[in-house]
Amino acid sequence: MPHVVPAFDRIGEENAFAVLARAGALAAEGRDIVNLGIGQPDMPTPAHIVEAGIKALRDGHHGYTPAVGILPLREAVAADILRRHQVTVSPDSVMIVPGGKVTMFMAILMFGEPGVEILYPDPGFPIYRSMIEFTGATPVPVPIREENGFAFSAEETLALLTPKTRLLIVNSPANPTGGVTPKAEIDALVAGLAAHPDLAVMSDEIYGTMTYDEEQHHSLLKYDEIRDRLIYLDGASKTYAMTGWRLGWSVWPKKLYEAARKLAVNAHSCVNASTQWAGVAALNGPQDCVAEMVAEFDKRRKIVVDGLNALPNVSCISPKGAFYAFPNVSKTGWKAKKLASALLEDAGVAVIGGPDFGVCAEGYIRLSYANSAENIRRALERINDFLSQARPDPA
Repeated sequence: MPHVVPAFDRIGEENAFAVLARAGALAAEGRDIVNLGIGQPDMPTPAHIVEAGIKALRDGHHGYTPAVGILPLREAVAADILRRHQVTVSPDSVMIVPGGKVTMFMAILMFGEPGVEILYPDPGFPIYRSMIEFTGATPVPVPIREENGFAFSAEETLALLTPKTRLLIVNSPANPTGGVTPKAEIDALVAGLAAHPDLAVMSDEIYGTMTYDEEQHHSLLKYDEIRDRLIYLDGASKTYAMTGWRLGWSVWPKKLYEAARKLAVNAHSCVNASTQWAGVAALNGPQDCVAEMVAEFDKRRKIVVDGLNALPNVSCISPKGAFYAFPNVSKTGWKAKKLASALLEDAGVAVIGGPDFGVCAEGYIRLSYANSAENIRRALERINDFLSQARPDPA
């Protein structure tokens, strides 16, 4: 048999896709499954964006584009950053990539190798740790605690830095917790980073448009003192309901941009042209669709939080961003992953067990409220029936 390199024994995956596949298989058998597992808006991509993609195809945009993306889209990203964050970036620092994960992949490949450490949020998006382990670097979890509203602690984060730390990954608004880190903590983190001038930072802000209760998202792009080592991650998947289009973008320091461009050339050549022109329409077009989507998520958020807190032995703080709830199920008597599996197989509700998001996530499950209010209510009723009748798993 062919032998692959040992690094592939270390690489993980995103279990939400495994749950999605299992939910699909059960549905194909005739089961009625409510899927609150996958982080995908149930709304269609807005019509003007779809039409822009179709027009691009009809206009003959069928070939390669520059590896870093077409200039009109890079200009649109720069304009969007100025509009939302009041920060000026050059289109020449913007890179268009096929989804947010590619920026993670590039950044971690640049800094990860045996003997170094990379800090990442835990609970956090599972690809962070997976890619860190793939490179041979040591993953160092930054605990994201419920008692802090699932915001990261600057003091706790800075205390974990060592001379071996090469990269710090931060994520706010956060997946899977819905936590939003307040400006005071970000200020403290940036101030503390002055003592670590060689440390790179990747800020995952893919949910930056989705905050609630008048909470504000504070981009790390606003901090000039770290701009020369900051990698900013964003994209269209969540904001414009474009998950399947595979459109992301990032802003890179000048000294790292060329390395990222070379990785793009080696990995994917370019993002498909019609998707890029759809992205231009998304960013330059009316933003009412974004506001309407976030308002709908806010309504669902309240349904989810109220419903979860009414369940036996379950508690849930109100998420401040993204479209996930991260309820505490530690008092149910179930281990989180076994509970998630039982809810899918026995109750017909797909959720994700907390440990799929990190070593600090036992006792929690993740529910996405990017599904309809009707389906959310159905799911909560089924979870209530299950917890009221099922005996806790003895393991």
